[in-house]
Amino acid sequence: MSDLTIPRPIAQVLSLPAIDHLARLALASPFLISGAVKLLDFEGAANEVAGLGLQPEGLLAAAVILTQLGGSLLFLTRRYCWLGAGILVGFTGLATLLAHPFWTFEGLDRGRQTATFFEHLAIVGGFAMAVLFVNSRSARP
Repeated sequence: MSDLTIPRPIAQVLSLPAIDHLARLALASPFLISGAVKLLDFEGAANEVAGLGLQPEGLLAAAVILTQLGGSLLFLTRRYCWLGAGILVGFTGLATLLAHPFWTFEGLDRGRQTATFFEHLAIVGGFAMAVLFVNSRSARP
C-alpha cells in the first residue's frame, strides 16, 4: 500500500519517529509483564508449567522466563526485531497449543478456549506485521 492511500492524519502519526517502538512495546507488553511476574514468583511459574503436565518444571519455567523477557528485549530493538519476533512467535505457537487446546473442550469452555487460541494467533500476525513495518521504515532513504 502506498502512502497516497493512507489519510494524511494517519500517515502523519505513522511517520512519527517513535511510533514503531511504541507499537512494538504494546505488542511485547504481555510477554514482558508475564516474564517479570514469573521471575518474581518463580514457584508460581513452576507450578503453572507443572499444571500443563510438563517436567522438569523448574527448568522449563526458567526457559519460559528467558524466552519471554529475552525475546521481548530483542523485539524492541531495530536490529534484532526479526529475531525477537521469531522467538516470541515460536513461544506463542507452542504455548497456545499446550495451554488452549480448544478441540478438547465442550460447551462454553470450548468457545472460550477457541477465542483465546485465535487471539494468540492474532498476536503472531501482529509480530509479522511489526517486523514488516520496522523493515520498511529501515529501507526508507
